[in-house]
Amino acid sequence: MIELRPLRQFLVLAEELHFGRAAERLHMTQPPLSLAVQKLEAQLGVTLLERGKRAVALTAAGQALVEAGARLVEQADQVPARVRAAASGEAGRLSLGFVSTVGYGDMPRWLRLFREALPEVQLALKEATLDVQLHGFDTGVLDAGFVIHAPGAEPAGFERLIVAREPLVLAHAEDWALGQGTRVSLAEVLRQPLVVFPREIAPSLFDALLGFYRAHGATPHIVQEAIQMQTIVNLVSGGMGVAWVPASVCALQRPGVRYRPWPRAQVPSCDTSLIWRADASPVVRRFVAHVREQVKG
Repeated sequence: MIELRPLRQFLVLAEELHFGRAAERLHMTQPPLSLAVQKLEAQLGVTLLERGKRAVALTAAGQALVEAGARLVEQADQVPARVRAAASGEAGRLSLGFVSTVGYGDMPRWLRLFREALPEVQLALKEATLDVQLHGFDTGVLDAGFVIHAPGAEPAGFERLIVAREPLVLAHAEDWALGQGTRVSLAEVLRQPLVVFPREIAPSLFDALLGFYRAHGATPHIVQEAIQMQTIVNLVSGGMGVAWVPASVCALQRPGVRYRPWPRAQVPSCDTSLIWRADASPVVRRFVAHVREQVKG
């Protein structure tokens, strides 16, 4: 291992190519400087300088040490700042999970602003449903995640920040017979074939949807399950059935699909939350603070 102090001294000497001037810059006398260079040469087993009576010159080995040593010293000089940045959450790595629905809202803008504010943070994104995210937390693959759930039913064992609450809206095919008029009864809608997400990817929201049907004396006629909201909407466009989707999905303008809102009092709502562990890293805490400010704004 090469010590930094004699390496720094050698680099100054390599610039000056004169022991007297180099020693003056280093605020030391010539003998200890000469000794430091000799120790470097002995340690490396090479000759670094060709010594003349009035001047010195770098050997090929000396020039190689200048190039490699300058990079090493520069990296060493950056260590304190990097350590402080990591401790404050201004540098590091953040692995972030997210459900597809949050992509239709403000998340892309939040991420852009976060990258601009903290360019030293490496942000790794993973689109994943709640069940996959929970496994990612358990295995250490994820640091934080955006998930959807029924109000008041956020995943246990996490700190959380609610970033959005929105009602479910009805997605139906453009040529759906009942959708041609300006009004359609909820009872008629609840009798239609239903395209829905599997319970395991959002249990609380699935249960809230079933409870909604039962509260109106209906049993959902599930004809197809799909994980991605985009797939659900595509199936609706093909006339396979209707679907209840978060209002933000209305941003997905798929030809052949219409979105019909209902009074909030009649349909379930959906929460989107940012979740993280209590022992999260400074980078995660910094991201949470950033999102909190964006939500307030």
